Amino acid sequence: MPEDARKRASRRLKIARGHLDSIVGMLDDPDAYCIDVLRQIKAVQGALSGAGEVVLRGHLEAHVATAHQRGDSIEIVEELMEALKYT
Repeated sequence: MPEDARKRASRRLKIARGHLDSIVGMLDDPDAYCIDVLRQIKAVQGALSGAGEVVLRGHLEAHVATAHQRGDSIEIVEELMEALKYT
């Protein structure tokens, strides 16, 4: 994975971890408002989705776009179809 993509994905995952820690803290509070918890959960989902998009784009740029040159197009297509199950 390209270094830039790795850094961006890591940043998004750290954001998700921060939101997740916030949710856990909120749930320890009996007065936590449900809508606020749901809002934080949605933020985690967004951060995770964004990280997945960054990783997928990095894979496309680093591996898929150059598959023909390397002669492994068929293998890369199969790998990409597998990877798309996770997005």
